[in-house]
Amino acid sequence: MRALSVSARFCGLYSAGVGDRLSCMQNSDHAPVRQNKMGAKPVGQLVVTMALPIMVSMMVQALYNVVDSIFIARIGEQALAAVSLAFPVQMLMISMGVGTSIGVNALLSRRLGQQRPKEASDVAMQGLFLAVLIWILFAAIGALLTPFFFHWFTDDPEIIRMGQIYLLIVTTLSIGIFGQFICERIMQGTGDTIHPMITQAAGAIINIILDPILIFGLLGAPEMGMAGAAVATIIGQLSALGLALFFMKTKVHELTFSFRGFTVNWHIIKEIYQVGLPSIIMQSIGSVMTIGMNSILIAFSATAVAVFGVYFRLQSFIFMPVFGLSTAMISIVAYNYGARNQHRIVQTIRFSQFIAVGIMLFGLLIFQILPDQLLLLFNASAEMMGIGIPALRIISLAFPLAGIAIVFSSSFQAMGKGTYSLLLSVTRQLVFLLPSAWVLARIGGLDAIWFSFLISELVSLIMSVILYLRIYRRTITTLQVQGV
Repeated sequence: MRALSVSARFCGLYSAGVGDRLSCMQNSDHAPVRQNKMGAKPVGQLVVTMALPIMVSMMVQALYNVVDSIFIARIGEQALAAVSLAFPVQMLMISMGVGTSIGVNALLSRRLGQQRPKEASDVAMQGLFLAVLIWILFAAIGALLTPFFFHWFTDDPEIIRMGQIYLLIVTTLSIGIFGQFICERIMQGTGDTIHPMITQAAGAIINIILDPILIFGLLGAPEMGMAGAAVATIIGQLSALGLALFFMKTKVHELTFSFRGFTVNWHIIKEIYQVGLPSIIMQSIGSVMTIGMNSILIAFSATAVAVFGVYFRLQSFIFMPVFGLSTAMISIVAYNYGARNQHRIVQTIRFSQFIAVGIMLFGLLIFQILPDQLLLLFNASAEMMGIGIPALRIISLAFPLAGIAIVFSSSFQAMGKGTYSLLLSVTRQLVFLLPSAWVLARIGGLDAIWFSFLISELVSLIMSVILYLRIYRRTITTLQVQGV
């Protein structure tokens, strides 16, 4: 199952054929470079036009996650619990892929903002190399650890069996998802958000089509059960990667790609991970949080774990548009940070906050009014309904707070303050969420656990405001547009 990702797509030079041609500037080598739309187009229009394609593609991925879980739920509640237990490993994979991509795009965006396209091309090539390296790492981890992982949580032989089948496939054959991350962000780094949208949508649609065919043996295909769900995911990821490579080769004209004479540039890799590593750690903390929460919930029942997994799939419909918005926002903020344009940085963050809160309020309304209908999509039993309805209503109260914090955290990453985002994540998920969930479980039982999300998001919001004001006073206000 494709995990959610706090994906960050960054900006770059405006690709040929997309929008107006702008005035030329000079780079450090005195070669003419076309001015970028991130530095000239009205902020509101720019955010909307860049964010919408990303939001659409991420919504399609969210649809895949939900549909995939719906089909898996038809196998049985044990299958849904097995996938939920496997989810932290998938989150760890996404953490490495997305974190590396954030580093690649942040560095790429700054080089383009500084009018240094050759160095931006070098960053892109190192990113492709890192995608292969990360795949090899997780293929080894999956092969070695999968046989033991599920025994840490449960003694149920059926959950263990189905979980091992699923996780072994999605880890050892994961080159597609890592390569896709990097390629899509390279395209978005040139200002092209349309082709990455097509790439993501194509992969997700292929997954959705293949899921019932391979899980239940339709149209003459063998009935593969959990293995079918995993294989459908891998085929979708590889298809998306192939399409992304094609688009990157044929549509990206601002960067130069050549493997001839390629050498690993450890200096660039170090710069990539100066921003990317805090993001990797930050998102890996999410994996630790999920493992911890599953450990707390499974003490009540496997159904409670399944509810937690269902919540993650459902909330993706609300969070994915905000992630898409913050992706576009990061592109604009990173570019203008490189160009030292404080006014556009502040405008972009404020406008993104307004949109994010609106999206989250809509999600809150849906979760409050229709929790039972949402759970019935997953063939929920009476027990799951009893646990899930209050869970969805309580957790969704934190949505507006989370929307604001996401935008602030993304702005920190765009300005090279990844450690601030890391601090927010550690505080929210490890210092407050898990301890409060553990305490509330003992004080108020299962229903009380869900209030830990509201507590942690409130703390995260307060901290993000304080950290933003610190950056604003010490960094943003000192910026001045180059040449002024």
